Amino acid sequence: VLAVNGFLRVATGLDIGLSTKCVVIPKEMGMCHKIGYSEMRLPNLMGHTSMAEVILKSSTWQHLVHTECHPHVRTFLCSLFAPVCLDTFIHPCRSMCVAVRASCAPVLLCRGHPWPASLDCERFPGDEDMCLAPLAKDHKYLQKVLPKPTCQTCPAVEEFFTHKRVLEVFCDSNFAVKVKLSKKSTAFEDQEYNIDCQVEFITQGSLLPYEAQSMIQQWLLINEKCIERMTPTHHPMVYLLVGNVEEGIVLVKQIYRWQRKDSQLTLATQKWRYHKCL
Repeated sequence: VLAVNGFLRVATGLDIGLSTKCVVIPKEMGMCHKIGYSEMRLPNLMGHTSMAEVILKSSTWQHLVHTECHPHVRTFLCSLFAPVCLDTFIHPCRSMCVAVRASCAPVLLCRGHPWPASLDCERFPGDEDMCLAPLAKDHKYLQKVLPKPTCQTCPAVEEFFTHKRVLEVFCDSNFAVKVKLSKKSTAFEDQEYNIDCQVEFITQGSLLPYEAQSMIQQWLLINEKCIERMTPTHHPMVYLLVGNVEEGIVLVKQIYRWQRKDSQLTLATQKWRYHKCL
């Protein structure tokens, strides 16, 4: 059973006709793998007529998918770039577009890109038509409020500090996450980043370690300009990101460069276990 079946609303669809064909979703479209089906219609709902064009145009959206800016961002984009191979085209519902746009447009804007006219939500059918819409249980899931990373000015990277100063910062913070960053060039002559996170500590609140780890990964993906500053070369570099959760928003306040020759961060994280804040 196709995973997308749970999203369908009952009504009439748009006949595909004989001008399209079923093709396997290519390996280059990683964002549309493991979504419940393996074949797509070509041309797609974006009007792309060749697989080379689909791969090229969809690649620019992979970054947004990785930010997990909305639980249905993959479903929304893949329904357009790699529509499921059924007898009719199934568009995303306007309500799904509006929800995804509300969460993901600020992420695009952080990178200097407005929400594109090609994804104008008015072009999609209402929920009374046959279209992709979230299941009711997904709405309940979305009620669980987790801190959200947001676009912010990148803090200056600090390389010279004492462990005592770091402990003072820890006392005013909710979390500290150790991050290993490296970058590589992709086939599209773009930069892609590897982000390896390890939770050093969480001082207070209801955050779980894996939530803090995921939270910082998303923060880095959203604030990609900050990653660019932190990875000037292709050599892996290690940092400690320290910050707060304020009114449901994740704010990174300090970024420390973790150098092997400098044991101040190591000393601070060791002393933190027994440290008493004033």
